Amino acid sequence: MADLIDPTALEDFNRESFTALGMTHPIYRLGEGPAVIVIHEIPGLTPLVAAFGRKVAEHGMTAVLPELFGQAGRQPTGRYVMGQMARACVSREFTIWARDQTSPATQWLRSLAAVEHERCGGPGVGAVGMCLTGGFALAMMVDPVVVAPVLSQPSLPFAISKARSRELGISEQDLNAVKQRVEDGACVIGLRFTGDRAVPAARFERLREELGDGFLGVEIDSSEGNPWGYAKGAHSVLTEDYSDAEGSPTRLALEQVLGFFAERLEVA
Repeated sequence: MADLIDPTALEDFNRESFTALGMTHPIYRLGEGPAVIVIHEIPGLTPLVAAFGRKVAEHGMTAVLPELFGQAGRQPTGRYVMGQMARACVSREFTIWARDQTSPATQWLRSLAAVEHERCGGPGVGAVGMCLTGGFALAMMVDPVVVAPVLSQPSLPFAISKARSRELGISEQDLNAVKQRVEDGACVIGLRFTGDRAVPAARFERLREELGDGFLGVEIDSSEGNPWGYAKGAHSVLTEDYSDAEGSPTRLALEQVLGFFAERLEVA
């Protein structure tokens, strides 16, 4: 519905398109400096995802926002969220249910990262995935060009069983490559709310087991009566459930993520 689309959400971004591996998606770019690939959550490139990209650009980096599904600038209403979730479930680009598999979309994102590195310079690129795409930055680490990966509420595969709650949405081969990157000095940040059933604690425990000190898990208290009033079902750390209040855990998490990008991408 047109009245649910914010025409100003991305008006300061440059819209282009990128084709690789037989797939073409729009991308929105803003800023200068080393690139950070911002991979939107369900249902799409919402105004708050664009706002996060704008913060990346304000910190001396080029925010690159691919539009993988949905309508850019559209507000995340319940019906819209469910419709895009259904689309993702049948898409060949996303491995929703399978265990020990890497989503094909990450290969396209790795191609985008390589091109943006060449275009923007710096020691590499940053990448942040959210929700459905939360774990994509982990799989992108197979390519050494990705030097600052952030997993914000990584939800794949869906945690419908105890076994799946520990799965990382990545193949064994790719996980081994990621572990080698960590041994060589790479680091991974993960974000989740403690009450988020879509991102169980067991998933972060597995990341700690596999990556050791190379994984920094930021877990924000969303239990009943928590000091900052986060809802028990809070999910989107950097967007929909973000609080910008001074000293709030989500604001501290945002500052940590931006600092991580700046440090790893050598931004002054």
